[in-house]
Amino acid sequence: MSEKKIRVRFAPSPTGPLHMGGVRTALFNYLFAKQHGGDFLLRIEDTDQTRYVPGAEEYIIESLKWCGLIPDEGPGFGGQYGPYRQSERKEIYARYAQQLVDSGWAYYSFDSPEDLDRLRSEAEAAGQVFSYSQHTRMNLCNSLALNETDVKNRLESGEPFAIRFKMPEQLDVTEEDLIRGSVTFNTRELDDKVLFKSDGMPTYHLANVVDDHLMEITHVIRGEEWLPSMPLHILLYRALGWEESRPRFSHLPLILKPQGKGKLSKRDGDKLGFPVFPLQWQDPETAEISKGYREEGYFPEAFINLLALLGWNSGTEQEIFSLEELVRLFSLDRVVKSGSRFDPEKARWFNRTYLQEKSPEVLARQFEPILKEKNIVTSSLKVTPIIEEIKDRCDFVKDIWDHGYYFFEAPKSYDEKTVSKRWKTETAGEMEAIAHLFESVDKWEASSIKDSFSAFMNEKGWNFGGVMNPLRLCLVGGNMGPDLFRICELLGQSETVDRIRKAVKVLG
Repeated sequence: MSEKKIRVRFAPSPTGPLHMGGVRTALFNYLFAKQHGGDFLLRIEDTDQTRYVPGAEEYIIESLKWCGLIPDEGPGFGGQYGPYRQSERKEIYARYAQQLVDSGWAYYSFDSPEDLDRLRSEAEAAGQVFSYSQHTRMNLCNSLALNETDVKNRLESGEPFAIRFKMPEQLDVTEEDLIRGSVTFNTRELDDKVLFKSDGMPTYHLANVVDDHLMEITHVIRGEEWLPSMPLHILLYRALGWEESRPRFSHLPLILKPQGKGKLSKRDGDKLGFPVFPLQWQDPETAEISKGYREEGYFPEAFINLLALLGWNSGTEQEIFSLEELVRLFSLDRVVKSGSRFDPEKARWFNRTYLQEKSPEVLARQFEPILKEKNIVTSSLKVTPIIEEIKDRCDFVKDIWDHGYYFFEAPKSYDEKTVSKRWKTETAGEMEAIAHLFESVDKWEASSIKDSFSAFMNEKGWNFGGVMNPLRLCLVGGNMGPDLFRICELLGQSETVDRIRKAVKVLG
């Protein structure tokens, strides 16, 4: 008998933007599937319609595409196991919920939300926590505590009900988690979770077990926040008769705050000035905009690389991995159990490293939209050598402008501090002489310009620093930039001379 094909799924809820922890879950699923020649599915778990946020599903899909994590199946991607939105599979879940009731693994619960809220409040007032479980179920309004006739009448009258799982008493549920090893829960500590709600929609617990079975999922790789749900899910497989074919479980560690304690949240990003979402997100209700890695200028490959190393290591000193290398090297047994601290500066380092590896020609193309936005028309022949000169100062493509804007527009003003320090009484005359000299340079290349300048300075007996510093001020507006003669070459002969004479006119 041939081994089952590996099939994994990423199953986010469209309740808002996708957290970077969710992207990491998608990444680890993708890597595991691709390494084993398997399938990576996207499933939208939208059973909780009260929390549904318009635009969130589209955001999730766009985020995966930007990251290069393209699903083999899912909404908009096709596949033979659809529909891939849980809201379109309601009838399927209703059938299995009824099967669980008929087999004695679940029961009808007629308790109203108001009654349950009252019980929670009473327990809280007494310093306790109310739990709908094997310890309380027989004192509540459900088909276990009511007589058969009463239950039948309630159902026939159309009284709203939920279906709850009947958690077995005093049963140890043990699972060999592929990351955490052997994990055991005792059902005495677990409550009777709702499987099917009164609005005709399943909860996550029922829907995800049913879908994972019907979609032939072999491995469930998800965040550690779902670890407490694992015993219920294992028992649901048993109750539905699917225990022999159920998937293996792996629970990923949390991504922690930069200071190391607690789960990384949007609030941390807002406070410290870094994104926690892959793409920018605008809340449809409040119009609040949250930063995204894409819009902040991160390369998708840098974002993926930094996520891969939050909780996984290759066992080597290597830190830069292409997606193809990650597919080849990834393994669940090298995923750590404890949380991984997120370092915003390390994230910038990843992006800088990828930027330095890109050719000036590629960066020139990526820089084009920034120039266009500023209404600057130029050619790649001019832009490419400029980038080559300044890219080692940049972490992001947008930094090219910050470190080299003066190549594209003449100074509109001059740094007052530099003017005060460098522009002397004799400077205007010296600059005019340099402008005249530069007009006569035959070969406009940095080395030739430097030779002519040096010969002229030696002839005049002028102080090099006393002339070069104000010359830089004339060309760039301040005390910045790469080699002065390289700046001259890249600006061009006429532009260099024009800028010197303009500065003389302005500064006097």
